[in-house]
Amino acid sequence: MTLKAILGTVAAAAISATAASAEIKIGFAAEAYPPFTTKNAAGEWEGWEVEIKDALCAAIEDDCTVVEVAWDGIIPALTSGKIDAIIASMSITEERMQTINFSDKYYNTPAVLVAPESMEIDTGDMSGKIVGVQVSTIHQNYAEKHFDGADIKTYATFDEHNADLSAGRVDAVVGDSLAFSDYLESAPGMEVKAELSDEEVFGPGVGVGLRKEDTELAETFNAAIKQIREDGTYDEISAKYFDFDIYGG
Repeated sequence: MTLKAILGTVAAAAISATAASAEIKIGFAAEAYPPFTTKNAAGEWEGWEVEIKDALCAAIEDDCTVVEVAWDGIIPALTSGKIDAIIASMSITEERMQTINFSDKYYNTPAVLVAPESMEIDTGDMSGKIVGVQVSTIHQNYAEKHFDGADIKTYATFDEHNADLSAGRVDAVVGDSLAFSDYLESAPGMEVKAELSDEEVFGPGVGVGLRKEDTELAETFNAAIKQIREDGTYDEISAKYFDFDIYGG
């Protein structure tokens, strides 16, 4: 089934208009975030989210260019026109939707708290604990909302707070459960202490970030997400990386 068949006559016209425009500039966070986005030895982007981006652009039948942007500047890059869309594991939240719009979700995995196996952790009482989080993330928002009495330490990248956890400079870190996979395999003595839940903070999942005025582009990405889910492309890509349904319930 083609994207035009899914959209119907009216939406197909929007697709044609998009295809006739300049290429879509896709914002990737410059910091590696395996298994979603990382760079190989040749300096090329690869990972699950990179392949999903390629599949979405193929469904849209438009050219896409990746623009690297530091994570904490990626929304300003979108609103200022430096990029046209964010595909960078950005969760759909009410706070962000005050500034930008989102497509439908394209995956959803839970957040967790990771700490040394030997450490007693009570997420209901984190007083005195030092908790590492990546800056400008839902994980920072969660820690600041729920961990009263804790010292919340922010980092520019996910890998940096993991390094400080291993070095004993923080007591625990909060992040996406899947993103911790590689770290936990290479860091004996560390474990997931708790799965964290707060719909208000975490939202319904991860979507493509878009400018509020780009409603046609949002419809286009929604149709593309639907297409790759229905034609098997999404599952084919995901099977290379995961043994579970990353789309979530």
